[in-house]
Amino acid sequence: MIFDPKALQGKRILVTGGGTGLGKAVSEGLLKHGAEVYICGRREPVLQEAVQDLSAVGAGRIHYRIADMRDADSVDEMVASIWKEGPLTGLINNAGANFISPTKDISARGFKAITSTIMDGSFFATISVGKRWLAEGLKGSILSNLVTWVWTGSAYVVPATMAKSAVHAMTMSLAVEWGAAGIRVNALAPGLFPTEGALDKLDPTGLSIGATDDKTVPARRYGKMPELQNITTFLMSDACDYLTGQTIAVDGAHHLAGHNTFAGLSVMTDEDWDKARSSIKQSQDKEKSQRSI
Repeated sequence: MIFDPKALQGKRILVTGGGTGLGKAVSEGLLKHGAEVYICGRREPVLQEAVQDLSAVGAGRIHYRIADMRDADSVDEMVASIWKEGPLTGLINNAGANFISPTKDISARGFKAITSTIMDGSFFATISVGKRWLAEGLKGSILSNLVTWVWTGSAYVVPATMAKSAVHAMTMSLAVEWGAAGIRVNALAPGLFPTEGALDKLDPTGLSIGATDDKTVPARRYGKMPELQNITTFLMSDACDYLTGQTIAVDGAHHLAGHNTFAGLSVMTDEDWDKARSSIKQSQDKEKSQRSI
């Protein structure tokens, strides 16, 4: 462990979408350094399992809340319920949705499902927490989980790229607006840190093209979870109060090498896309069956 196990002692941090994938891994890192962590999502069984898995990690405490990030009232009610136990000191906007598809085939419903979770959800959570900090004169730290496509764009994941770019703009804007209040607003743009849920939708064919191909990463490998946990711990600590308004790439220089997008999927045939859609649907159906709201 690089940091003092008490580096986040006294911190109370909400991680949206913290029951699986990167959110769960980040929550583990926060707990190891003494933070009290709240995770939220729509699938109560998944949240319960995550709390059970993480309860024995480090000195921190873990709780969960059921919430629909696409619904402003649901998000605000969740934050209000947390505030009854004490104010948060940090928020990590991690909840997301994405899948590869030719843009011409994305329905309005599919577009909204992705953008509302990423863009609307990040805004709703940020405003719900931020307005409470401002009203109470409290300092705080907001960290959003983005992608390097905010700088480059990416074919075949257009809705997520648009939504993440909006949160990137929010990060820079609120850093200025809320800076004098002691509220820091930053973001991370991870490369691929493999998780089951992500690969099910971003590499359903197993072809590992472009953004999912570790051979095109200058570091010649995928990211390791402790690396993401370490920079998150640093950004949520009191060690960098002057750092705000930044989106930091954690991708082994992948986006600088020009292979971080899904442009390579242009070689896929209609038959390949049919197989990919079938695989993605199976993953989505599994997730839907576990939702509580």
